[in-house]
Amino acid sequence: MVEGTRVSMVEGRLSVPDDPIVHYIEGDGIGVDITPVMIEVVDAAIERAYGGTRRIHWNEVLAGQKAFDATGEWMPAETLEAMRIGLVSIKGPLTTPVGGGIRSLNVALRQQLDLFACVRPIRWYEGTPSPVRDPGAVDMIIFRENSEDVYAGIEWEAGSAEVQKVIDFLQNEMGVEKIRFPATSGI
Repeated sequence: MVEGTRVSMVEGRLSVPDDPIVHYIEGDGIGVDITPVMIEVVDAAIERAYGGTRRIHWNEVLAGQKAFDATGEWMPAETLEAMRIGLVSIKGPLTTPVGGGIRSLNVALRQQLDLFACVRPIRWYEGTPSPVRDPGAVDMIIFRENSEDVYAGIEWEAGSAEVQKVIDFLQNEMGVEKIRFPATSGI
């Protein structure tokens, strides 16, 4: 049992207690190096900001190579359920298994948890070199759709029946006259 209190939704808004449980995926590759440091930095920032009155209770959930080695699954159902119920999670970089199975663990997370928005705040920090004439005036947020288009994870191998259906649809229904290299095109 994890210490702390779950983050919840109250009247359509996040309700964050003083001792929230935050699930995290360590990640693969550099995740092993950067995730523990991220936790230290976040803990230090919270300590500094709240003087010990608030603290995160970190709970590791498995995904990626670590999950596969421990359970035989790249993305255990328990991980998805913990993240779904917990509402607030953070993850390190995840590998994409080679040779079949799940295409991309990142795409799987986005699709399973409906993580459709990539929100990127942009602002200048004093003392940072900038090519912009008035960097202090830079204060914007970029919103990027995170689950459609190339992130939808819809892909088929060249020569497969699925690719042929798409080619037929494009030519017969949409009037596309020329598809370069249809015999070797994958989608």
